[in-house]
Amino acid sequence: MDQLASRSDAELLQLALAGDEDAFLRLYEKLKSGIFRYAFFMTSSKSAAEEVTQEVFLSLLREGRKYRADLGDVGAFAFGIARNIVRRVERRERAYEPLPESHTPEQFSRGLVCEPEGLPGQMIRGELVAKVQAAIATLPDHYRQVVVLCDLCEFSYGEAAVRLRCAVGTIRSRLNRAHGLLAQKLKPLRSPRRDIEAAGPEGCVV
Repeated sequence: MDQLASRSDAELLQLALAGDEDAFLRLYEKLKSGIFRYAFFMTSSKSAAEEVTQEVFLSLLREGRKYRADLGDVGAFAFGIARNIVRRVERRERAYEPLPESHTPEQFSRGLVCEPEGLPGQMIRGELVAKVQAAIATLPDHYRQVVVLCDLCEFSYGEAAVRLRCAVGTIRSRLNRAHGLLAQKLKPLRSPRRDIEAAGPEGCVV
């Protein structure tokens, strides 16, 4: 498959649609991690994320000819498929699983805006993982999408904008609002005095 290393995702998709199994496997390896992470954080279920990931690549083989380069890259096209499948899975069931250890609330907290109601990173500990995840799950979908993409999947604002088909400014605005809502939802879990002492003059995270 070395000869495929220099191929773009769009070229790999075309080759895969023509029956090139190696090209399909190469594309799968390049895209699967991002799709799985998005599906996991949206559904809070490993089994659902695996199902979504599998269905995305089956759909790529069935519907790949609908891809248009002028509407974004193949990753964005696959994300659109994943987004629709996630919605279907969410309507069917809302399974709940804890976040993997590699994606703790400490990491998530780094993306919170610097506001009086912001949550200093020191205040978020392992025992609050489930509560933070539950708070994210209760956000309206358009806010939850940007939190998952930008804070948990670590997409740039531009990448998130392409996948959600909106302006970068809209992503910034939604993320800022989502952070504010999360801070309010998690506010009862903290001690105001301990927050201030722990945060110090540099305690706000950006």
